[in-house]
Amino acid sequence: MSTPPSRRSRLLLALGAGLAAVAAMVTPAGQPAAAAAPAGDVGIRATTFSDEFDAPAGTPVDGSKWNLETGDNVNNHERQYYTNSTRNAVHDGQGNLVITARRENPGNYTCWYGRCEYTSARLNTSGKFTQTYGTFETRLKMSRGQGMWPAFWLLGSNIGDVGWPQSGEIDVMENVGFEPNTVHGTIHGPGYSGSGGIGAGHTIGSPFADGFHTFRLEWSPDKLVWKVDGVTYQTRTPADLGGRQWVFDRPFFLILNLAVGGYWPGDPDGGTPMPNDLTVDYVRVTDDQPAPPSDGGRITGLGGKCVDVAGANPANGTPVQLYDCNGTAAQKWTVNSDGSIRALGKCLDVTAGSTADGAQLQLYDCNGTGAQKWRVEAARDLVNVAADKCLDATGNSSANGTRLQIWTCTGAANQKWTVG
Repeated sequence: MSTPPSRRSRLLLALGAGLAAVAAMVTPAGQPAAAAAPAGDVGIRATTFSDEFDAPAGTPVDGSKWNLETGDNVNNHERQYYTNSTRNAVHDGQGNLVITARRENPGNYTCWYGRCEYTSARLNTSGKFTQTYGTFETRLKMSRGQGMWPAFWLLGSNIGDVGWPQSGEIDVMENVGFEPNTVHGTIHGPGYSGSGGIGAGHTIGSPFADGFHTFRLEWSPDKLVWKVDGVTYQTRTPADLGGRQWVFDRPFFLILNLAVGGYWPGDPDGGTPMPNDLTVDYVRVTDDQPAPPSDGGRITGLGGKCVDVAGANPANGTPVQLYDCNGTAAQKWTVNSDGSIRALGKCLDVTAGSTADGAQLQLYDCNGTGAQKWRVEAARDLVNVAADKCLDATGNSSANGTRLQIWTCTGAANQKWTVG
C-alpha cells in the first residue's frame, strides 16, 4: 500500500495559537484534573483528554480544548480555506461534532490558486494538551466522495523549534475519497517523510462513510500500534526505520481536520457531495500505565468467570484457566508497574515465550521477559506486549477449565476482561 504524500503545508499553516505558542507547548499546570478511569479498568491510570461533543446544537468548538486554525494550504495544493465559523465546525446536539466542507466563499478568501472555492475546519490542541505515550482514540463517521481527505493525527510539540519532519508526525487515521473502504496509518520523521512515510492501509468490506468506526493508536516506548474497531492492522518500532531516527519519544498534540483536494486525494469532481460532513462522536486520550501493586483482585471474563490458577500447587507450568469465581488466592491477581500480572507469588506467562496464536498461558517464576509483560487497555483488552496479542478464552468457551491463551486481537467477547 502506497503511503501518503507530504503534509508539510498542514504543518506550516499559521496555527490558531501561532507557531510561537507551539514552540512553548506543555500540558498546562492549571489543566483540570483528569477524569477517573471507568470502573473495572483498574490498570488504567486516567483519562487525560476527552471531548464527548455533548453540547447543545449550534454550540461552537470548545475553545478550552481546541484551537481552530484559519488559512489555506499551498504546499499540499488542497483547495479549502479553514475557518473558525460554526458553518464548518459545530455541535449537532446529538453527541457529535460535525466538521463540514462547503463549496462556498462567504468571506471572499484568497487561496494559493486564487479565489478559494471551498471552506472547511481544522482543530488542534497546541498549547492546550500534549502527551507522550498512551492511547489516542476517536469514533467518527467518514466524509464521502472524490477529493475528500479527513484525518486524525498527532504532531510533535517541538515543531516550533526543530521544524517538520524532525518534530515527527503520527497519522492515526487518514482516508482519501477514491478509496472509500480503506484507511491509512503512517509515521513521518527525518528521512522518512512525505511520500516516504512508513505506514500501512486497512480495508473493510464496505465504505467507512456508511457508519461510525473507531480508530485507535496505542503508543508506548519504542512501539506504535494502530487499530480499527478493535482489530490491530499495523505495528511500528525503531527496527522499521533502517537506522533512521525514531522521534516518537516526546510530547505530541492532536489534530482533527477535513481537507478538500490536494496532491494525494485529487480534486473533487461532479459526483462529490457538497456540503460534505465528517461526524465525530468523541476524541479520548488515556494514560495506559499499569496500576501500582495492590493486595490483588479478580480478573473476570466471558460468562463472568474468573482467571484462575488450576489446582492448589503454584508450580512452574501450572495452567491458567477460566473458572467459577470463588474468592481463593488462585484468583487473586495484581497488576504491577513492571507490566507483570501476578498470583500466588508467580507471574502470568506465555508458555515457552511463544508469540504464536494459540500459545497457552501458565504460571511461572517472574523473570522479566516479554512473555510476562502485559498491557491493560481501556477497551478491556489484556495484551501481551511481546506478542502484541490478546488474552483469549480458547474456543470462545466460558466452561470451567477453559484454557487461556494469546490470540490476535479481534475485539470479541472472549478477549474482554474486567480487572478488579
